[in-house]
Amino acid sequence: MTSQIDTSRADTVEHAKAYFDSGRFEAELTALVAHPSESQNPAQTARLSSYLQDALVPRLTQTGFACQIYDNPQGGPFLIARRVEDEALPTILHYGHGDVVHGQSSAWQKGLSPFTLTRVGDHLYGRGTADNKGQHLINIAALEAVLAARGKLGFNVTWLFEMSEETGSPGLAEFCTTHRDELKADALIASDGPRLQPEMPTIFLGARGAMNFTLKVNLRDGAHHSGNWGGLLADPAMILAHTLCCITDVRGQITVPEWRPTSLTDDVSNAIRDLPVASETGPEIDGQWGEETLTPAERAFGWNSFAILAMSSGVPHAPVNAISGNAHATCQLRFVVGTDPDDVLPALRRHLDRHGFEQVQIIPDNNTTSRATRQSRDNPWVQLAEKSILETTGQTPHVLPNLAGSLPNECFTDTLGLPTIWIPHSYRGCCQHAPNEHMLAPLARQGLEIMAGLFWDIGVLGGP
Repeated sequence: MTSQIDTSRADTVEHAKAYFDSGRFEAELTALVAHPSESQNPAQTARLSSYLQDALVPRLTQTGFACQIYDNPQGGPFLIARRVEDEALPTILHYGHGDVVHGQSSAWQKGLSPFTLTRVGDHLYGRGTADNKGQHLINIAALEAVLAARGKLGFNVTWLFEMSEETGSPGLAEFCTTHRDELKADALIASDGPRLQPEMPTIFLGARGAMNFTLKVNLRDGAHHSGNWGGLLADPAMILAHTLCCITDVRGQITVPEWRPTSLTDDVSNAIRDLPVASETGPEIDGQWGEETLTPAERAFGWNSFAILAMSSGVPHAPVNAISGNAHATCQLRFVVGTDPDDVLPALRRHLDRHGFEQVQIIPDNNTTSRATRQSRDNPWVQLAEKSILETTGQTPHVLPNLAGSLPNECFTDTLGLPTIWIPHSYRGCCQHAPNEHMLAPLARQGLEIMAGLFWDIGVLGGP
């Protein structure tokens, strides 16, 4: 690059920082957070369309985007916004979701409210600050910083927003298939999820899949006195407990053969083995839990994990002296590439039957299933992003082949055939999905710098 281009790049990054330092970012995030766009709350259904129509469309239109909102028979609506500078230029697809989980207002700390942005020190509290309103606001503002600096981007942009991500993105895969032409692009660059460490930029290239299901033991109607019938009636809670113990050993190591992945190859292991997963803001890692031969990073990013999300038998809040007639547990498998999602539950059925638990029902939750994705670090778009972040921050980012959590990334990798680059602007201690959700101000400011620099570089270089 010439010195003139270098100076303009620096000016663009400074413009993005000035946007934050002036208070505009905080004011605009306040307006977005004020929309109670809870996709899990049927009473707020109308707010889902309002967020797109009132909060996003006017701003994107002013920035030169042609916007179209689409109904979604399965959930909240979609928005496609396109800015085409030249059909010959590369096109970047951005993604964001404007829906949030339940506000849980009664559980927030005193003085905090989910739909009122409140700053306490470097913490910007409010539902959606981290997931995902604050993150897509950063990327929109970074695009605007490039436009302010040189009047054009130097590439085409398509935004895809959905309003049902927090309920499992129903309809997104079908929408991407139907609107494949409008969503055609060279790469996806988006922001969601957390950094590994708040002070270090992160890139992740895919996500673990997730599948929820219920295990149920239903032996009889009603409960029966434990004195009169104890030792005579099979206890469904005990059967369920032994069933769960059959799925993992005492330290949580998975024992279902088909659930043990073979995709943790040497190259993947070398990429993730020593990545930091401990956090000062999170709970202490249990060193004696999980796959014994793997490092904590390999367990989180290269392996499958089984969790019991909830379980119940009898009346937990008011126990009585009775043997219940049924018991159930809501379970989840997080899985990496190499695990066949179509065989997850059939494999569990075979495993339970082999161990004598034929009476245990397996009930799938099809609304929570997402597929695993993973991408090589050698992709030229990934290398461009790494170099750009290093130039902006002086830091070499952590690069993950996939996130430990789950995203609807398969819609972009499998349906649209895109390389996917996720650059998160949050951190793992953000209380995402919990009371007191927040975004860190210094991280948001650096996110604006990173994205402004990256967008500048794509426009100058014309892609990798």
